[in-house]
Amino acid sequence: MADYIRLVDDRWSFRDADTKQYTHCYHTYPAMMIPQVARALIEEYKPEGKLNLIFDPYMGSGTTLVEACLAGVDSVGTDLNPLARLMGKVKSTHYDEQKLKYELSAIQSDLIFYNDSFVKDRNFERISNYTFWYTEANLLKLSYLQQLINEHCSEQSKDFFLLILSEVVREVSFTRNGEFKRYRMKEESIARFNPDVFGLFERKAQRNITGLQQFNRDANGASVSVYDFNSTYGIPAEIIQADSVDMVLTSPPYGDSHTTVAYGQFSRWANEWFGYKDAAILDSLLMGGKRTKDEQFVTNSIRRELDEIRRLDEKRYWEVVSFLNDYSKSIANVAGTVRRGGVVCYVVGDRRVKNVQIPLDFFTAEMFMANGFAHQVTLVREIPNKRMPSKTSPSNVAGEQVATMSHEFIVIMRKL
Repeated sequence: MADYIRLVDDRWSFRDADTKQYTHCYHTYPAMMIPQVARALIEEYKPEGKLNLIFDPYMGSGTTLVEACLAGVDSVGTDLNPLARLMGKVKSTHYDEQKLKYELSAIQSDLIFYNDSFVKDRNFERISNYTFWYTEANLLKLSYLQQLINEHCSEQSKDFFLLILSEVVREVSFTRNGEFKRYRMKEESIARFNPDVFGLFERKAQRNITGLQQFNRDANGASVSVYDFNSTYGIPAEIIQADSVDMVLTSPPYGDSHTTVAYGQFSRWANEWFGYKDAAILDSLLMGGKRTKDEQFVTNSIRRELDEIRRLDEKRYWEVVSFLNDYSKSIANVAGTVRRGGVVCYVVGDRRVKNVQIPLDFFTAEMFMANGFAHQVTLVREIPNKRMPSKTSPSNVAGEQVATMSHEFIVIMRKL
């Protein structure tokens, strides 16, 4: 890694950028890649020759898919999280604006005369500990909203409104403000908590329709495909053939849902509400979720850091190794889909474990170089707006906290 180049460039911070343009306004999600980063990477680092297909192997909220549409490039995204797949699909779909407005109006008309006796589905057993997280009145209102969506919306537009409902489902629960993990409000806060369930839904619907109008106006009709395959175990050839991808643009998971970014916990409200499979155990299914007891990769770039973590805490060391095992396998599989001359852009964080900083950008570049890529540059950017916890517990001991990531590293590689 002697010739490894890190370039600090302040313009990649996008401090004053509107990150909620187009359909990016639709739904919050942990550690979202801001659209300006994806947009600039497509514009400035697209491969020579052609750019017909962009692949995002950890698509999360679907930022890359939307930006690929805006650039007029076909894209494929995959994610194990059902909520992420719903987000990616809805945010990249060109819905009929007038039809949505008509269906929203029909829903609003029925909401005016709401009585809880109108609610048909009163079974909430699919939601774990639902009386702990919701009032009965709000559960009934949420159920009524879904009932009206099913009654008034076509099959083509139903998902548009269900994604709005997903956001409301979480916001009217007793979840602490600003948290991605499942932390309940204090009792004094619950006593004052009286969310306007229907009003929230209506305001978010109007917001999303406005974003859709911008998207329909400026996007170029490229195709988008969303899947649920796990890139750690392979890339289905019937979906993406070897040497067919021009550009990979992604932000991989941070590697530890226990202390950093709990994608499964954040999504659990919606995933349980809609009855998605494995909602309660999603984090254990994601990258590094299954613990291993052997290193399945060869690294020089982060050897010192791994050895130091092992010296400090053997258990934490194996948790990190479990993630890196999956991550390195995924990189090898992703590398095989990229054509010669194709480009990969990985946006990774400066994660700390036991207060030891792991330069994941070094490891990412090293793994791609082992699979036939050359390192172009790593861009260093501050994170002014990314939704992350400002503090995290590196030891899982109450009161012991350190600041989370303040920078991201955009690793750019080209296939030889």
